[in-house]
Amino acid sequence: MQKTIFITGASTGLGRATTLLFSQRGWKVIATMRKPEDGADLAVLEGVTVLPLDVTNPDQIKSTVAEALKLGDVDVLFNNAGYGLAGPLEGMTDEQMVRQIDTNLLGVMRVTQAFLPHLRGRQSGLIVTTTSIGGLVAFPFNSAYHATKWALEGWSESLAFELKRFGIGVKTVSPGGISTDFAGRSLIVAQHEAYAEDIQKTFAVFSDPERRVHGSTAEQIAEVVYEAVTDGKEQLRYLAGNDAKATYAQRLQVGDEAFRAGVRRTFLGE
Repeated sequence: MQKTIFITGASTGLGRATTLLFSQRGWKVIATMRKPEDGADLAVLEGVTVLPLDVTNPDQIKSTVAEALKLGDVDVLFNNAGYGLAGPLEGMTDEQMVRQIDTNLLGVMRVTQAFLPHLRGRQSGLIVTTTSIGGLVAFPFNSAYHATKWALEGWSESLAFELKRFGIGVKTVSPGGISTDFAGRSLIVAQHEAYAEDIQKTFAVFSDPERRVHGSTAEQIAEVVYEAVTDGKEQLRYLAGNDAKATYAQRLQVGDEAFRAGVRRTFLGE
């Protein structure tokens, strides 16, 4: 029987790649995005429905989820919408911090909550959320972003316990670097002159071409999402990309403080 996946943030990057992959493999896909016109080319694909969704708009979440469920049962929810807020905490406006948490964390919680009555009623389903290697380790000048991604990891781990009795699975996919326009389109950078030198050092490391070589394409990460959805395992966390796997393995191997010392050396020259 043909299954259906509901995807947030589907207009570009990983969301778009996941929409294409699941469509090619015979799934029905409900691809959601803030501006449906950005997904006009997706809407013409067989089995793909494009719907509007801003995950910071609770009323629209309710109406879009209701519209999706009119089309039939949803088997998988893929929470993917998000962006990065970088820079020093001291330079961030309150509006920037609120929007980061509203989109990356509360947006995921709201969309998931909207689907729970349906999934619980069916006694089946799967919730997959894009976190990040930045939900398992931390780097300088990403504190607000890390706050949301570490929160999503803890939220998912707790949620898995409470939903298991209803046959609903919970998983996270934690990518490392992805070769998309995330850094350009999906990254907001706060500034503060007191931190200028350290910011420059940190961003030089992040933008080093050698470092980016170890990243993954959105299509490669989408394959990990497909694996998480279809492997039937009761596994919470899926590291995605060789860089993410290597980074997390290093942290576990050397321990928190030695790992943090390595980050300080690499990014800040300390």
